[in-house]
Order: sequence, then structure tokens, then C-alpha cells
Amino acid sequence: MPTRIRIPVGHADETFRALGSAVRIVVTAPEAAVLLRRARAELRNFEACASRFQAGSELCALNADRRAVVPASRMLRDAVRAALWAGHRSDGLVDPCLLDALEAAGYRGSFRPAGPVSPACGPARAARPDPAARWQQVRVDDDRGTIERPPGLRLDLGGSGKGHAADRLARLLHPVARSWVVDAGGDVRVGGVQEVAVAHPLEQQPVARLRIADGAVATSSIVRRAWRTADGRTAHHLLDPATGEPVQTGLLAVTALAPTALEAETLSKMALLAGPAGARRVLARRGGVAIHAGGDVERIGAAA
Repeated sequence: MPTRIRIPVGHADETFRALGSAVRIVVTAPEAAVLLRRARAELRNFEACASRFQAGSELCALNADRRAVVPASRMLRDAVRAALWAGHRSDGLVDPCLLDALEAAGYRGSFRPAGPVSPACGPARAARPDPAARWQQVRVDDDRGTIERPPGLRLDLGGSGKGHAADRLARLLHPVARSWVVDAGGDVRVGGVQEVAVAHPLEQQPVARLRIADGAVATSSIVRRAWRTADGRTAHHLLDPATGEPVQTGLLAVTALAPTALEAETLSKMALLAGPAGARRVLARRGGVAIHAGGDVERIGAAA
């Protein structure tokens, strides 16, 4: 896990697998255990709807449908809209239409990494948006209850989905809990004041402690969700949209602060894909932490 959270004892606290990651939910409230079960059920419903790893999910059905316009539930429409928001916010750098390239790179199923994979050494360069910008061809129509996209264009809601799911649970917990934490595989949304420790991706030792009040923090990394290819190369899940290949930008991990988990997730991925100079621009307003390929830690903006 890229972040660790210190929570006082005496609260409902559960960690479980969902969304292809470890998820932790902590709730402080008179009916904390009930709220936690409700939040977990909501997350399971979202996973059954929007996961590409569950063959029976609505997302998988959408990706397999040969029609240009497909009826879709409100839950899936909201998830796709969140992914498109990330595309717009990042000017196409965070692209939800890279599923074919992800599978070609070897990321075909949910997995539990055995441990960090040493990052590949090579020339660093910033990623670029796909000139085709296929994500702009996706339309969500709430009046008709449909999603429209060219047949054969498949969507991956992995990163944006985790942030969006954490924000969904925030809307459930905020009115009734004194404080709470939702950590969806490194996309963390908190209610109240919490301290989040940012771990080094290779050493797993805290390199920064961030104090968050009713906000979010997210980490993107090329180390934890990485694997060896058949020819011995290192691959990971963060692709250059312009080439469809795992990218080396000179950064191992980036942690970003934001008001919502979706925005924090988008900013962290955007910053990592943009490389060190780009990360400083992306994180300047909200703040964050960048871990360079050599292991150096750089605190940026409000996190400095």
C-alpha cells in the first residue's frame, strides 16, 4: 500500500479486497459497524457494476456490446462520466480508452503483487496524450439512460473508478459519521482530520506525513503494480497514451492532495506521466510528493 493511516483505537475498522486492491474503511460513529457494513456493500455493488475483472459486470457487458448506443445504469453512467472528467482534467493524459494496450502489455487480470518489481532503467521522457483522443468520442446521456461510443472501443475505469468509488462512500458516510477514512488501494478520502503517511515505493518507509482535513490524497506508482514480461522486461500499468507502452518518466511514484479522491487520483497519475518538471506544475496548487527514479523525495506545493 502506498499510504498508511494512523487511526485511534475504538472505531469500526476493516480491510478487505475489492477493485483489484486492498481497501480499508474506518468509521467513527454511534452506529459505526452498521455504517461500515453499508459502505462495504455499496463498494461491492460498484465493483459488480464497473470492474473489468468481473466477467459479469455491467462494464464488461458494455465493452462487449457491438451497438454504438447502449443502455446503462446510473451507477455505470456516473463511473464513465468520472473517467471522462479525468480525461478532460488531464488534457487526455489520463486516458480511459487504453484497455487494449493494457492487456497487450500483460495486465489482463486482477492480481496481488508479490512485492516491488525493480523499475526498468532507460531514458526518461514525459508521456503525451493520444492524438486520436478516442475518449472524446464517448458520450453519457442521462436523459436517455445510455452510453454512446464507437463499437469496439473498450473502457477501463480502474484508476478513476477507485477515486470515484471512494467519493461515493464519502457521500454515504459524511452526513452521519464524526470521522471516517476510505482507502481504495491508495486513493484515500477522509472525513475529519487525519494524518496520512506516504511510504517510499521501494523501501516502504514513510517519507512524508500529510495532515488532511475533509479531503483526499492519492498515490500513483510504477513499482507495486508491475510485472516481468515473457522476454524479461519490466512492465507496469501506467501507459503513455501516445504509444500504448509502459512509460519511464523519471518518477517512481507521485502522491497528490485534492478535495476529492477522483481529483487526487487524476492529479497523481497526471503528474507521474508528466515527469519531474511536469509534476511540479501539476502539483503546485494542491501539493504533493514525488519520488524520483533515483529514490530522492521531493515535496511540492502545500506538502513542502
